[in-house]
Amino acid sequence: MTLSSLKDKGDTMVIAVANDHGGTLLKQQLVEQLLDRPGIEVLDLGVGEESPSVDYPEYAKRVCTALFTGEAQRGILICGTGLGMSMAANRYPGIRAALCHDEYTARLSRQHNDANVLVLGSRVTGSGVAAALLEVWLAEPFEGGRHQRRVDLMDA
Repeated sequence: MTLSSLKDKGDTMVIAVANDHGGTLLKQQLVEQLLDRPGIEVLDLGVGEESPSVDYPEYAKRVCTALFTGEAQRGILICGTGLGMSMAANRYPGIRAALCHDEYTARLSRQHNDANVLVLGSRVTGSGVAAALLEVWLAEPFEGGRHQRRVDLMDA
């Protein structure tokens, strides 16, 4: 199944969110932020508490699967640095996971790369910055045009 076969959710965007043990607190904050926005539903795929070490590839897989099955239109992954989650997620065809550290990269990840997964590192990104990155990432549309050709090359 490809990501182009996503179910139509009308005016509601479903965002799948998951984290490892390093991203629990930041995920909780971002889920609250998402729930305050009209037209957004959150599909929380874990970890729900500060549990001992868990394997981040399993949680990246949960979010990617939600996008493939049409349960969600976008995803958010959080681990300590964001590196592990971004590497794990980008192994799945059709996933364009962007590890962002500032508003500029969050903006361009949407405008130029049509990023469908935002990845954050809870140990390297403050909660205020993460909240701002999320707002930019949600608001920016994909520009298409010359960028569409490049996205198609990544998805081929």
